[in-house]
Amino acid sequence: MRLEDNPLLPQSIGDGNALLFALKKYFQQISQKVNQLGDGRMAARDLTATAVPTTGMYAKGDFVANSNPVELGAASNKYVITGWICTVGGTPGTFVQARVLTGN
Repeated sequence: MRLEDNPLLPQSIGDGNALLFALKKYFQQISQKVNQLGDGRMAARDLTATAVPTTGMYAKGDFVANSNPVELGAASNKYVITGWICTVGGTPGTFVQARVLTGN
């Protein structure tokens, strides 16, 4: 779930109920997103992919999480690709794998 960059609020406040409802809904989305991020949930991440990005604009330092990690490599040198880090910004930019050794 991506939060709106510019959430729309009621134009007419009236008795305030419409504004309160809109704010409550938006704050619920924020708290859900923050809680998911705190729990390390992939669903909370906005930049995810199953392979290195080949389209889109990225800045140096952007991290794209691997939404389908699997263990790779030979015995005693196995690893998991956790994502890709943009080292040169552009469209799509230059990415390197972010690997974690599994010890297997």
